[in-house]
Amino acid sequence: MIDKKDELPVTRQCDLLDLNRSGIYYQPVPLSVREMDLMRQIDEIHLAFPFYGSRKIRDELWAKGYDVGRDKVRRLMRLMGIEALYVKPRLSLAHPAHVKYPYLLRGLEISRANHVWATDICYIPMAKGFCYLVAIMDWASRMVLSWRVSNTLDSSFCVDALEEAISKYGCPEIFNTDQGSQFTAEEFTDALRSRGISISMDGKGRWMDNVFIERLWKSVKYEDIYLKGYGSMAEVKKGLAAYFTFYNDKRWHQNFDRKTPAMVYFGTLSQRQVAA
Repeated sequence: MIDKKDELPVTRQCDLLDLNRSGIYYQPVPLSVREMDLMRQIDEIHLAFPFYGSRKIRDELWAKGYDVGRDKVRRLMRLMGIEALYVKPRLSLAHPAHVKYPYLLRGLEISRANHVWATDICYIPMAKGFCYLVAIMDWASRMVLSWRVSNTLDSSFCVDALEEAISKYGCPEIFNTDQGSQFTAEEFTDALRSRGISISMDGKGRWMDNVFIERLWKSVKYEDIYLKGYGSMAEVKKGLAAYFTFYNDKRWHQNFDRKTPAMVYFGTLSQRQVAA
């Protein structure tokens, strides 16, 4: 849009386009090694104490020997896409242009596959850098149906994961998300509405409404991400592919009498098909 080689001065070009000159000359600065280390520590503290806000996370960092202020902690938390999990008003105002849908799961008995699916996004630390993970989970069986990683927090990788899950396993009756902008975006909700899938969204600040996928993140990080210390997105993708195969097919789930998520998913799916 701005051509610095043009005869017209950059100042005049900015005036004509109503742009701020500071944005034209700004050169993005990569995160330092110290900031990457802080983000890893913040992620571990948030996973252990999800109700901690920036003040208490700062205090935990101080206890670990990190000389860091609350403003930096708050900035890094925003960059990571995490916040304290507690009931707080006006949470959905993060993107007022997007439509919010009511929560449909309260009091609902969910005991069969493809009745309810859920999704969420989490921050994934790497040795050099970070990325984001989205997963689609079947609520009744806890089976991970699809997943994607991305280096940006947009809707496209969430839609890709949704399309893959539907192509492999069909459509659920209800799809539950939080009120994040990735899931309230028309690109995502249109993919659900066009297939006749009912959309359910967690209440404001109600992280417990999607608790099963929150528990998935804890398993993923403690059983794979933190142990492996992946160095790149390519390594993350390869490692997570192996982990989710293990999680679905080999990892016994105590809530299901030592059955794996895949056993429960295909078992309840078969019962539903026979009943139909």
